[in-house]
Amino acid sequence: MRILSTVIVLGLLAVLALGAYVRLAPSDPARWHVLPDGVEEGTGAGYALRRIEATPETLAALDEIARATPRTTILAGSVEDGIVTYVTRSALMGFPDYTTVSLSDGALTLYARLRFGQSDLGVNAARLEAWLRALEG
Repeated sequence: MRILSTVIVLGLLAVLALGAYVRLAPSDPARWHVLPDGVEEGTGAGYALRRIEATPETLAALDEIARATPRTTILAGSVEDGIVTYVTRSALMGFPDYTTVSLSDGALTLYARLRFGQSDLGVNAARLEAWLRALEG
């Protein structure tokens, strides 16, 4: 019985430590406030990338939509810079996902990706699709 109690306590401590690390690990803008080279539009394991025709007003409207998304904050950039990176955290554990939105040459590129793990279970693609639907209407 005592060994089982010890295992349970150690398991709970491990979960708490993981939760603290996930929530408190610093987010380096130099790493996350960028668009990828060579990533094609679409959805992959842990990321989603979309491109649409856009104007500066489109970026401003999308910025309002992103800021209204629960548990979403700005990591770096601004509408005025033409590039913004948002951090959206999962509700339960606070896992961060990074979404960089950039306006260039009449196109808006949205690149969402996870930080921890191998798969986001489609969460990043779903968020981008929801933002784009809100933008349309």
